[in-house]
Amino acid sequence: MQHLSPSDAQALLADSPETLFIDCRSEMEYLFVGHPKGAHNVPWNDGPDWEVNPHFVQMVKKLAGHVSARPVLLICRSGNRSTAAARALEGAGFANVYNVLHGFEGDLDGQRHRNTLNGWRHEGLPWEQY
Repeated sequence: MQHLSPSDAQALLADSPETLFIDCRSEMEYLFVGHPKGAHNVPWNDGPDWEVNPHFVQMVKKLAGHVSARPVLLICRSGNRSTAAARALEGAGFANVYNVLHGFEGDLDGQRHRNTLNGWRHEGLPWEQY
């Protein structure tokens, strides 16, 4: 797994349009907090029990067209879930897996707020909400 800054991740997407972009946050985060443009939502874990999604790898394989050499870029809120999800994909045979450092919302600041220090939105990269 390679770790990329948000701007380097955006450059990867521009340079390699075949890259599959996965937002592995919960469906509610994806819908209501917003998400990077072009990212598919495949939750690593989701409510109400917040257990790891047993179908995660299979769902990503389906989106990748069952091509394990296809690059896969993962993002979550802060980079923790996406790291775990990337390890699972590597364990399933995916060869080109990337994790977005600091995630969509970034690290917590001194007041425990996100989006103030780093992350996809903080860097002003394309995102949408619906």
